[in-house]
Amino acid sequence: MTASMSSPGVPAGLAPDQLALLGHPNSGKTALFNLLTGSRQKVANYAGVTVDRKEGVLLTPSGRRLRVLDLPGAYSLNALSADESVTRDVVTGKRAGEALPDLLVCVVNAANLQLGLRMVLETRAMRVPMVLALNMSDAARSAGIRIDRERLQAELGMPVVETVGIQKGGAAELLRFLDGWRPAAETKPQPWEPHGLEQVLQTQVEVQRIMRLAVTEPEGLLRRDDAIDRVVLHPLWGMLLLAATMFLMFQAVFSWAQVPMDAINGVVDGLGQWVSAHMAEGALRSLLVNGIIAGAGGVLVFLPQILILFFFILALEDSGYLPRAAFLLDRVMGTVGLSGRSFIPLLSSFACAVPGIMATRTITHWRERLVTIMIAPLMTCSARLPVYALLIAAFIPSKTVAGVFNLQGLVMFALYVGGIVSAMAVAWVLKLWRGKLAPTPLIMELPAYRWPSVRNLAVGLLERARIFLRRVGGIILSLTILLWFLSTYPAAPAGSAGPAIAYSLVGRIGSLLEVVFAPIGFTWQIAVALVPGMAAREVVVSSLGTVYALSATGDDTAAQLGPLIAQQWTLATALSLLVWFIFAPQCLSTLATVRRETGSSRLALVMTVYLFALAYAGSFITYRIALAMGA
Repeated sequence: MTASMSSPGVPAGLAPDQLALLGHPNSGKTALFNLLTGSRQKVANYAGVTVDRKEGVLLTPSGRRLRVLDLPGAYSLNALSADESVTRDVVTGKRAGEALPDLLVCVVNAANLQLGLRMVLETRAMRVPMVLALNMSDAARSAGIRIDRERLQAELGMPVVETVGIQKGGAAELLRFLDGWRPAAETKPQPWEPHGLEQVLQTQVEVQRIMRLAVTEPEGLLRRDDAIDRVVLHPLWGMLLLAATMFLMFQAVFSWAQVPMDAINGVVDGLGQWVSAHMAEGALRSLLVNGIIAGAGGVLVFLPQILILFFFILALEDSGYLPRAAFLLDRVMGTVGLSGRSFIPLLSSFACAVPGIMATRTITHWRERLVTIMIAPLMTCSARLPVYALLIAAFIPSKTVAGVFNLQGLVMFALYVGGIVSAMAVAWVLKLWRGKLAPTPLIMELPAYRWPSVRNLAVGLLERARIFLRRVGGIILSLTILLWFLSTYPAAPAGSAGPAIAYSLVGRIGSLLEVVFAPIGFTWQIAVALVPGMAAREVVVSSLGTVYALSATGDDTAAQLGPLIAQQWTLATALSLLVWFIFAPQCLSTLATVRRETGSSRLALVMTVYLFALAYAGSFITYRIALAMGA
């Protein structure tokens, strides 16, 4: 199994047969897709993770090459949302530029077969080649569910195989089937027509009939999950549990990360000192020490905190807790014109606003989807974490509060809460401005609870580390080198006093920007760092590292960025910058995603303007209050 684009025994230029993975949300399609193709697409124990078609290539054991599509989850071909429309169009052959798949692999959760059979029966009416994959078959057996595969095959009129998408070798039976399968040239699919209410009811009756014949379930199957849900979904205890979980997450970000951060800091500092000691003074040494090491190295130190944050997020995703949180928050979000459907996209935005905005495709009502898109950047994405961690470590003492809590973790928790509250406030204003929206009932599958998969956690953390390191070695390093060049040239005139950076292009640009940002307490170095931060927020830390390294004189050159800014900034400035990043105008990739998802450049511009205005106003108020209090 591989994602290779070549295959032995396949003539060059011959298009491979195409199969599509079709199934209901949370059936394990993407895990099976990753197992078949060697891809690393995101998987989680809740619906709505896949919102667009993914493509990979499978080499069967005999060397046969197959093109594999992973389609967004759907309960029916009667599409209600943008992601379901993608699935409908691919399966019915109506997607522009794409032929009808040669084979549909209908993936169902074997532990909840009834949920997926409606889609199977609806698609079967098109008379296309199909095979049913009973995924999570191990979980079904563990729960005492018995499925008569021979009877199921006879009733459905299609082959039935067992798979376990999260286990190595879990697709062996499907692979053997695919090895022997060949597309039938004489197949003539029937046109698909939307199902009316009468047809839907008939299908449901047929599902019940098949379930009675082919499936035996033990009594009390959901007893354990129901007992847990009595606490997790309780209006009071459930909310307290959610708050405690989030609180623990941010305590851990500071408490657990200190040792690996100190180790990375020691390596970065040691490398900078070694280069300074073994190279002659000049432009190249300045580039390496003040540009690359001080800039990109200053961002790299925050990798442990990012991985700890994602460890919690991935564990919550895999456990089945997140859909419960969505239901729990449905009533709260209803007060601002949203529903629990918006929770998953907004939670995804804690990682990055781009996938969060794309995840809004699962929202059926366009206006609710648009509001969710507009507030998604207010969720504190992982790119803000290096900025928050730098400022908190520099200005907030590391001490214990009430004998238990880490003060720095409390501040971090408050910043994340600030982003959430701000997002809800904006949604509430939009609700007042656009008028009341009739509430849309929240219907979402609650997956069975399970212990997080060690393999999923490891793969997810490894992928997040790779993404972060690629950004450090790619866009962050590139912008750091560019900033170093602009901060170094033109050189200071002979006999000039003060650091040479004051005479450079960056120094001149900074003096102009300082006029704009001085009312909110920002120095010219901060103002300069915010500009490349529009490409990626982490660049702000590397930019500050480069600018301050080039601005330093004498013994300050070897000082770490945190202690440097702690000496040169006031607390009021630090608080103002923290508030700025709660609302900070989003990165360019987010704007591009907003334009693509909404089809409107105007909406992307509106987002930029309103977030910049909120950031400036929030920082101004914070800075003035802090000054008045003597900070």
